[in-house]
Amino acid sequence: MHISVAPRAVAAARSIASSLGLTADDAIVLHDSNKLTLRLLPCDVLARVAPVEDQIARFEVELAQRLAESACPVAALEPRVEPRVHERDGFVVTLWTYYAPVAPGELSPAAYAHALGRLHAGMRELDLPTPRFTDRVRQARRLVADRERTPALAEADRELLGDTLRSLSRAIGERGGAEQLLHGEPHPGNLLTTRHGPLFIDLETCCRGPVEFDLAHAPEEVGEHYPGADQDLLRQCRILVLAMITTWRWDRGDQLPDGRRLGTEWLARIRSAVDRHGLPQG
Repeated sequence: MHISVAPRAVAAARSIASSLGLTADDAIVLHDSNKLTLRLLPCDVLARVAPVEDQIARFEVELAQRLAESACPVAALEPRVEPRVHERDGFVVTLWTYYAPVAPGELSPAAYAHALGRLHAGMRELDLPTPRFTDRVRQARRLVADRERTPALAEADRELLGDTLRSLSRAIGERGGAEQLLHGEPHPGNLLTTRHGPLFIDLETCCRGPVEFDLAHAPEEVGEHYPGADQDLLRQCRILVLAMITTWRWDRGDQLPDGRRLGTEWLARIRSAVDRHGLPQG
């Protein structure tokens, strides 16, 4: 979130919490990207704040409620207040349970795969209007084509990303395999290790597609423990996802720390993968 509006976002979150009977004398910034994630104290509530025009918070709240009802491994909304979206001063605010960090220890690939499988099982039971994964790829393709938004991207790299996004999106989308509701970005940054077990957060990226698209966001070893995963499809999805996140690193408005260095490294990985396996034709 832009530094000029962050203080207003924090004030909106504290004001809403206070109006609901939660004492919010202080706010600690836990994460700052397209939205601000805060720990409000002393009530110990997690608040997510986004500009009104940039959010799909109502969908995220509804989905979190329905998944929690199915005992899926997702972070819970704050139980002390009504589960809904709050709006103030041009921001939307949602309130969630704050999970204290547990003792350090890396989640095993098998446990990661099991948690993702449980999430997918719950999502298969839901029928919600969501974009297909190919819609998200089209967003990346538009960014690649927009030289004003990606001015530092060399032409050879622009062509590589464009060809990779187009070819793999078509090839994966035309395979005709099973598709379902997905998390969209179940990478390690969106998986909390808590005393309640691993819990997924940030459901705003949900889309429909093959489960391998979700698996492509997880560490490679996770796919080896996910029952029934198509390893050839997973390989294609990994390259596609890498091309997508690489594209976002070249957006002139990208706020990820060290994003440009990562974008350069990932371009080299994509080029190596394409040289090794080629791109689907047609």
